[in-house]
Amino acid sequence: MGDPATPAWMAVAARKWLEDAGAIGKDAAGGGDGGGRRAFNALPLSGVRVALAERGRALCSLRVPAHLTDAEGNWHAGAIAAAMDDVCAAAIMSVEGIIKVSVHYDISYFAPAKHHDEVEMDGRVVDRKGRMTAVTTEVRKKETGELVAIGRQWMTTSRPKGSQGSKL
Repeated sequence: MGDPATPAWMAVAARKWLEDAGAIGKDAAGGGDGGGRRAFNALPLSGVRVALAERGRALCSLRVPAHLTDAEGNWHAGAIAAAMDDVCAAAIMSVEGIIKVSVHYDISYFAPAKHHDEVEMDGRVVDRKGRMTAVTTEVRKKETGELVAIGRQWMTTSRPKGSQGSKL
């Protein structure tokens, strides 16, 4: 869905936003202050490695950390949802230059991912209608390709693009 004329700075900003979130999340999980308010939002991306963030797509991987698992060692469903939300936001940022918020979110869970499993998250912009952007995310175990979850979202902003400034 990415436009070939999309300014390069948008892809760079999307990659940096994801990478920074992963670094902040790792610090916050380790007991540091994690950079304040952003630390909570970044926890699900703790240790993320970004392979691609451009033209309406964000592809990254992470090893499931202990602090995001339940009593049985499964990656917590809420942490999966939050990570998928951030990956979709970065996919949008790579073509629109802004972070949007979810207004509709549907996730199907297929298989658990365990502590230490490496997962790959692939977020893609699929459509745009005014201020609304439709995105999808697939989460798979990197080693086997087994599907962990699929998410579909509509994300939006209540402000015109020009009024958001450059704060990320």
